[in-house]
Amino acid sequence: MKETVRCIIVDDEPPAIRLLEKYIVKVSFLDLISTTTNSLEALQILEKEQIDLVFLDIQMPNLTGIQISKIIDDNINVIFTTAYPQFALESYDLNAVDYLLKPFDFERFYKAVKKIENVTKINTIQSENNDFIFVKTDGKNNYEKVYIDDIQYIEGLKNYVAIHLKNKQVITYNTLKHVYENLPKLRFIQIHKSFIISINNIEKTNSISIQINNTELPLGNTYKESFFDRISKNKL
Repeated sequence: MKETVRCIIVDDEPPAIRLLEKYIVKVSFLDLISTTTNSLEALQILEKEQIDLVFLDIQMPNLTGIQISKIIDDNINVIFTTAYPQFALESYDLNAVDYLLKPFDFERFYKAVKKIENVTKINTIQSENNDFIFVKTDGKNNYEKVYIDDIQYIEGLKNYVAIHLKNKQVITYNTLKHVYENLPKLRFIQIHKSFIISINNIEKTNSISIQINNTELPLGNTYKESFFDRISKNKL
């Protein structure tokens, strides 16, 4: 299964944004999270949200698209969109996925986004018997084998996820949601917007927190009902 590519549009021209919105909705693996005409607001969005791809205009007030691309996380893919062909060489020097010269049609747009379809595939590979998963760490084909029984809890850290094991942690560029989707549902539950826990490794709990491996984790209000309903099936 392909992971959804979460994207934003940064362009100071509303008609350009509308055209990209029209194209994005036609592509099943693209998920448009936000649009903005303000480069400074774009940086705020990229700081708060888990974003895989930015459609980035180059000629922007305050900060140019080139400047933005140098600031943001290296793991965020960039497709530059501009009416100025003289920026093409510099954009490729910045390892942009592609450079769309305005005006561009849907066929050219689709060719660009297909380049990143495989970049953000789910970074975990699950075994058939659910004993372990392979977690992508760094580099193109670097994976670490993680045994399900060793997972204590999983923590979302902006653009990364930390899988806390008994004696160490494994960091992967991913979303909490997609890691959760690749775990055995009977053994894990989300307890907070930033935490998933192993039910087997719960030491104790109360109305506001859960203790695992001598670590106290917050129990979010949104998740309390489902959590206590889940553990009630095993209480005396």
